[in-house]
Amino acid sequence: MSQMTMTVRLSGELSDFVSANVESGTYENMSEYVRSLIRNDKEQFERATFERLKSELTLAFSRPESFYSELSAQDIFERNK
Repeated sequence: MSQMTMTVRLSGELSDFVSANVESGTYENMSEYVRSLIRNDKEQFERATFERLKSELTLAFSRPESFYSELSAQDIFERNK
């Protein structure tokens, strides 16, 4: 697993908000706060991706079989060129 060092500049309300969360003990430090935000964002992205896939599969499985046509492997290769 690789590590990356980043510098983020915050001012005004954003800086005050982050500082308040750290000082209240919600987070150990600013780095932990940022890691938490990134983890939450990643989880939200993964949930949204899963829901999109689930929706597409639900739609696909709800169509009548006559909607689909049989394809050979060669047909698929040709289609995807």
